[in-house]
Amino acid sequence: MTARPENPHQGRLLRLLRDNGSHSRAQLGDLVDLSRSKLAVEVDRLLETGLVVADGLAPSRGGRRSHNIRLSPTLRFLGVDIGATSIDVAVTNAELEVLGHLNQPMDVREGPVAVFEQVLAMAAKLRVSGLAEGFDGAGIGVPGPVRFPEGVPVAPPIMPGWDGFPVREALSQELGCPVMVDNDVNLMAMGEMHAGVARSVGDFLCVKIGTGIGCGIVAGGEVHRGVTGSAGDIGHIQAVPDGRPCACGNRGCLEAHFSGAALAGDAEQAAREGRSAQLAARLATAGRLTAEDVSAAAAAGDPVALELIREGGKRLGQVIAGLVSFFNPGLVVIGGGVTGLGHTLLASVRTQVYRQSLPLATGNLPIVLGELGPAAGAIGAARLISDHVFSPA
Repeated sequence: MTARPENPHQGRLLRLLRDNGSHSRAQLGDLVDLSRSKLAVEVDRLLETGLVVADGLAPSRGGRRSHNIRLSPTLRFLGVDIGATSIDVAVTNAELEVLGHLNQPMDVREGPVAVFEQVLAMAAKLRVSGLAEGFDGAGIGVPGPVRFPEGVPVAPPIMPGWDGFPVREALSQELGCPVMVDNDVNLMAMGEMHAGVARSVGDFLCVKIGTGIGCGIVAGGEVHRGVTGSAGDIGHIQAVPDGRPCACGNRGCLEAHFSGAALAGDAEQAAREGRSAQLAARLATAGRLTAEDVSAAAAAGDPVALELIREGGKRLGQVIAGLVSFFNPGLVVIGGGVTGLGHTLLASVRTQVYRQSLPLATGNLPIVLGELGPAAGAIGAARLISDHVFSPA
């Protein structure tokens, strides 16, 4: 098992080195509230554990030059992002730089046993490629609510067979390392906070539009999960009164009117009704349409595809406007598989939010696309498990 820090001071030092790279002892002293002697003791103890190593001589600040300190270059974290229709698996070093990344299609409805067989096969492939001898920890994201302390999915609406499955316990046994589990959109938010567009923002919303719609809520630099792990389930906020039936049993939910699945369904209907020659041609070729088809048609100037995106963005914007008025975030990030819809979607969302929310909340509010793309969730998963490993046991 990987060594763990003995106390909060050591944990703080490890997280500083993770987030900021190699530092001298003097530089670390500038960042933590410890005396020189206490800092020296804690750094020496970390060196003994092997969690950190000396990394060359630091620039002189007068007197004898000290060594830089960095996290051990042999540490490896596994980040797993399980979506509704695909799996992303990444290996990172201790600074959470992605060393290798694999993506495979997979239907989460096939159940946890089949999905985790695929996850383990992908992890093994990364390991035998020479990227890792083993893993010091693994973070797992799933597309549904998670009872966070136990690492167990709870009544996930698009994940039959997953309710109560002991994800953390099962994967920890298989991988031989600590495992942490969270909702996939929370991990996307953590990824963007660590290495993406939200790096310098403490309070923001991260909206993921894929097969469903969810929202990661970050307040004061920490993910807010709610009492039962269902915070941010904005896909089931009503967007259209007495609208379409939703899988949750209600009508008019945002997810039923604008998600990857809803957009594809609307596009297929438009194609069959002869309203879009481009969409009809794509449907005839593939037998079904996806959000990516709508994006491609819109990029080619298809007016029906553009209108579908604008209308969906308007409904999404209505919901986000309510969230902005309530939470007053410093940033709204939009990510997920539907971000291929790009700036047409973004313009529609911005228009609705800026029109509907109070100027005090939107005056300096950026609404942007995520920077990390499909790697966001896997990087966030690695961040989650590193937070655990770099905390006292």
